[in-house]
Amino acid sequence: MSLKQRHSTIPIFMPEMACPFRCIYCNQTVITGSSQQLSDAAVMKTIETYLATQRDGSVVQVGFFGGTFTGLPLAEQERLLRVVSEYVERGLVEGVTLSTRPDYIDAERVALLRRYHVGNVELGVQSLDDEVLQQTRRGYTARQVYAAAELIQHSGMEVGMQMMIGLPGDTSNKALQTAQKIVAAGATNTRIYPTLVVKDTALEALWRRGEYTPLSLDEAVQWTKRLLPVFEAGGVRVLRVGLHPTEGFISGADYLAGPFHVSFRELVESAMAHDALEAAANQLPKDIHAVEVRTSRENMNAAVGYGGSNKRWLQERYSTVRFTVDDSLAGRNMSLAPIQ
Repeated sequence: MSLKQRHSTIPIFMPEMACPFRCIYCNQTVITGSSQQLSDAAVMKTIETYLATQRDGSVVQVGFFGGTFTGLPLAEQERLLRVVSEYVERGLVEGVTLSTRPDYIDAERVALLRRYHVGNVELGVQSLDDEVLQQTRRGYTARQVYAAAELIQHSGMEVGMQMMIGLPGDTSNKALQTAQKIVAAGATNTRIYPTLVVKDTALEALWRRGEYTPLSLDEAVQWTKRLLPVFEAGGVRVLRVGLHPTEGFISGADYLAGPFHVSFRELVESAMAHDALEAAANQLPKDIHAVEVRTSRENMNAAVGYGGSNKRWLQERYSTVRFTVDDSLAGRNMSLAPIQ
């Protein structure tokens, strides 16, 4: 398979299905933007609609997100997986990914998933600090997360671990330690979500009583920019940073407080680039007036900064600023040098 092939996931949302818990931050119907139960016809329609518009040559998988998939009765899990497996066996879809809770993983469930072409299981870990888990009412411990991950990995499937920052009891250092533990546990992918206060949740009640203060947008960016290098150094793919911008979040109908931004990842990557540029600028002689920033094509937007923020900062410091793509540089690598 070519490394340049495009990979995409057909998302099938199953809000609150099979989840007996209501964590303090959770109103899953709001978060997923969906409230309908899943029928075979609905799954098939979603897949067929997506396949009709996909690019030629792209590698496609189907993802069940939003609910606790492995909390469904085994017969219900098998029914949904069987629908998708027909597309896998016809070569239209590569496999299945799904999200679930770590305390709804056991040998029987894992064997069923493996039989129906599931290649990746994303665990909604949120934190690997037991105090944070307890305050958030997650209903499991970090030890249970590690046991679930081990079962999944031993079956030959990949394990992902989603995390949240800014939960009750959380700190920047606890979030950093969670990221480090996710890497150490052998996860191959992750998602990073800032905690938001949404309507009709226990967290809303805490917030209204003044017992919970969400992170500001800047705090969330500062926390997250410490996490990305940990995952990147550990070979863990960061699939998403920030919640998907549903209509209710954008309009403010469902979102009450917290660090929501439609381009949260871009803010984080811009902040990381700013730190690197500032460190490089501080090493240059004080009498320099013109500089060139060289970086990889993929990092250029971050180097310039969200909304041009980094470029404007450099222009306040130097009379001439030039940005150049340098194909010899990879990833986030940048150089800042005087223009002769």
